[in-house]
Amino acid sequence: MEKNVLSTDLSGRVAAVTGAGGVLCSAFAKALARAGAKVALLDLDYDKAQRVAEEIVAEGGVAKAYACNVLERDTCYEVADAAQADLGPCDILLNGAGGNNPRSTTDKEYYEEGDIEADIKSFFDLDKAGVEFVFNLNFIGTLIPTQAFARQMVGREGCCILNISSMNAYTPLTKIPAYSGAKAAVTNFTRWLAVYFSKAGIRVNAIAPGFFDSSQNHALLFEPDGTPTERTRKILAATPMGRFGDPEKELVGAVLFLLDNEAAGFITGVTIPIDGGFSAYSGV
Repeated sequence: MEKNVLSTDLSGRVAAVTGAGGVLCSAFAKALARAGAKVALLDLDYDKAQRVAEEIVAEGGVAKAYACNVLERDTCYEVADAAQADLGPCDILLNGAGGNNPRSTTDKEYYEEGDIEADIKSFFDLDKAGVEFVFNLNFIGTLIPTQAFARQMVGREGCCILNISSMNAYTPLTKIPAYSGAKAAVTNFTRWLAVYFSKAGIRVNAIAPGFFDSSQNHALLFEPDGTPTERTRKILAATPMGRFGDPEKELVGAVLFLLDNEAAGFITGVTIPIDGGFSAYSGV
């Protein structure tokens, strides 16, 4: 099987990845398998998780897909038990399930007089159910899988939990208040978990991705002719490195580092921004 560029060795370890059928988390799952881990792939869409599992197995790795709604406690516990029976007790949990929803976003960056009466979605029109969905998916969708899988980790040295936050947690983007707030909650929760599990052999950290060009968001970043959208121009102007990140290289490296007990064994409770300097830039 193809090896990772980094020398992280996860041989003999079992990893569970939520949201594993997605663009970023499928890349993370493949990287864990290439490092030697047996990977449980959890996704609401079983078919997507199964396709990733098949790709991992075709490369010589060990993986199994599971249908899982991270907002359903009983389901998460059942899947955690099934994964333990199939692969062994969980050593690594990567909480990757998350996302935004159009019902919790505004149409404009700034409020202007007349917006309340206008045919646009302003802050005053945000849908309560949409905001709750985004908070639940990102925060509760991290909490419940952690409850389910950390039961298998407590008291066993060398176990790790890795959450996926966002640079929105540091500097909220315009138009997406619910997503920004939810990711800030994930960052805070990461710190809380790190302290809570510090005596139980579990390290807890997070990464905070900035802007990455992937098939999932390419149409939002570039026009059909390949020219950058207005939002892309703003993003790159506020990113000191002046480019988008490469998810399969520049996110995977940080993931493997934080899960490596040799390299990061004394690191817990941190969230690492991977954003080309976006969160550090003041604009002047």
